[in-house]
Amino acid sequence: KDPDLPPTFSGYPLDDPSAWDGFRAEYERTHRPTWERYDAFLTDNGAPPLPDLEFIHASDHLNLYVYPEVADYPRSRPLSKTWHRLDSSVRETEEPWEIPDELRARGGALVYLSLGSLGSADVDLMKRLVTVLAETPHRYIVSKGPRAAEFDLPDNMWGDARLPQTSIIPACDLVITHGGNNTTTEALHLGKPMIVLPLFWDQFDNAQRMAELGFGVRLPTYDFDDDELRDAVARLLADGDLRRRMSVEGERIRARDGKTSAADLIEDTALRNRIHH
Repeated sequence: KDPDLPPTFSGYPLDDPSAWDGFRAEYERTHRPTWERYDAFLTDNGAPPLPDLEFIHASDHLNLYVYPEVADYPRSRPLSKTWHRLDSSVRETEEPWEIPDELRARGGALVYLSLGSLGSADVDLMKRLVTVLAETPHRYIVSKGPRAAEFDLPDNMWGDARLPQTSIIPACDLVITHGGNNTTTEALHLGKPMIVLPLFWDQFDNAQRMAELGFGVRLPTYDFDDDELRDAVARLLADGDLRRRMSVEGERIRARDGKTSAADLIEDTALRNRIHH
């Protein structure tokens, strides 16, 4: 928790600290009782005390976090030496995917829409999104989520309840996402700009970070105007400089090979501790 960075989960901008203290005070008010009960539960069962207002222990040996260097925050307090950043950790186990025939023959860019399993369960929100986007000249791949049978897709869209996301994003020109850490880092890894519609927790921070870095657009998930979303799609797809920049950043992120870095760090840590113990 760096005092010179926006509070975690706030979604506040890096260059405007005016609301940070108020958020921190409200976070403490709403989370302190729960944290105290959970900390007592852990210590009663033999675990060490938690750090103040943290809900997980840090390891004394190795801690990993996934966020590309190009998007990471400028810390005033360096993390301890046990912490290591991974630029990405993108699974390569998804089944292959090809553009469906019904979309292949249509014109327009290809856009991936996914709000994650929780966001896509809001059927009214999904219906509104597909209705608004149906009026654009583009094609959409829609991750429909657990309530897929409860809404239909227009002719310029194709989707299913679950899709092989990391096989689809490389074929797309733009990603519309809730801003979960997986989809955000996967889109960066694969060099795609984003429209982010955050719902909770880290999604607000990811949405703000993508917007302030110029990697995409943040929109209010339930309060955007129809034209705001359509204009954001049109603007990002027309921005050749951004798409080239994202492609270059994606190549750099992939070259750093976060999965191999993580495996090496874990093996080294295990070997050191085996020798010492």
